[in-house]
Parts: sequence; C-alpha cells; structure tokens
Amino acid sequence: MKTYPAKVGPFREAVYYETQDIEQICLDELRATGLYPSKPEPIRIERFLEKRFQVTPAYEDLPDGVLGFTRFGAKGVEEIVISRSLSEEGTKTAERRISTTMAHEAGHGLLHAHLFALAAETSSLYADGFDTSERKILCRNDAVPGGVSQAVRRYDGRWWEVQANRAIGALLLPKPLVEQALASVLGTPGFFGRRVLEAARRQEAGRLLEETFDMNPAVAKIRLQDLYPEADEVQLTL
Repeated sequence: MKTYPAKVGPFREAVYYETQDIEQICLDELRATGLYPSKPEPIRIERFLEKRFQVTPAYEDLPDGVLGFTRFGAKGVEEIVISRSLSEEGTKTAERRISTTMAHEAGHGLLHAHLFALAAETSSLYADGFDTSERKILCRNDAVPGGVSQAVRRYDGRWWEVQANRAIGALLLPKPLVEQALASVLGTPGFFGRRVLEAARRQEAGRLLEETFDMNPAVAKIRLQDLYPEADEVQLTL
C-alpha cells in the first residue's frame, strides 16, 4: 500500500493498492474467517461481514440510486446497511446484487477503515459518495458492476470505489477457485505455459462462473477480463 496527495474525497491522502495486494488481502481474510471453501462454490459474504467486522447487515429504505453504505468509527466498521428495495425485489438478479453490494462494502471495510480512524473532521462531500458528518461511504448504483446504467464508465478519480470494486471479484470469485472452476475450458498455448481463455470459450466460461459462484453476468464478465484478458490469447499464441 502506498499513499499520495488526494485530489478528490475527504482525505488529504489517497491510498494505492496493487491489484495483487487486494487479491491477497481478500484471500487472507476469507481464510482467516474460515469462509474460504474447499471447492468452487458461492462465498457466504453475509457471514463474512458478521465474522470479520462483527456487524450484521441491516436493510433500510435508502435514497434512490444508493445501494448501501458503510459507517465507520474510530475502531473500524460500525454498521453496514443495504437498500431494502433490493431485498424486497425477490429476484435472483436482486439477490446476486445484494451479494455484490455486500462485497463492495466489505472492500471498503478492509481497505479504507484506517482512513476514517485517522482522518480529521472535514465538510460533507456527499456528492463524491462520502457523508463525513456521519463517517460513512455511500455505495451508489452507478459505482458497482451490474448497475442500471449500462454506459461505459471511465475513471473519474473515485479511487475508493475502484478499489472496493476490485474487492468484489477477489472476495466473491477468489482467483484460485476461479482457476479450478474453469479448468475444463482453459488452454495452455505458446511457450510460456500460461493458461489463457480462448475467445471461442469465453461465453462458456462466463456461464460457468455465473452458475458456480451465483453471480450476475456483468460481475462474471468483469472477473474474466481481470484474470484472463482477451489480449492474452493474441500475445501468447504469436
């Protein structure tokens, strides 16, 4: 983890994690709580929140466009709230979005709690996803994979959301378990011995991840691209 002067958000310094750092943090935390399964299967993310942060997610009516939030105190996570509208929808898609939202909040808890413990009081920056008067990060619909907005999002400076979204994949689809789940569709072309996902089998792989880990297609697609970039097939078969 490194720090640098922040240009957005309520903190004077932003934190930077290498992708492999986030992967390892999430993997270690799943194992430490005893919730890393022995074979590819859905991660019990709600139980992870209970064991790791000693909080049970609550469901409340939240403003339109807000899926949930995490409230922080001097000792870390104090409360995690999920939009009641998601639980009341009652569809498989909504249930999966609840899991994704919980994993997003877990990412904030694992990666950003120390910032709230150290931060001085600042003015509210609600529009940036923070409510510093209540020391919480708001999870907006357009910030997590599978939101209603289908527009291609570009990096807008909200480093904390990028990091929390990386934690979604690392927590809900741990890399070692994804490799096991995709064993039948991964190839080993070229001289490097690296296993890549051929374009012809990418759709099949996405369905495998959706079914195995109970994920929405958007989350499975993003995780595939993170772990098996489409460019790899071209580079390793030259």
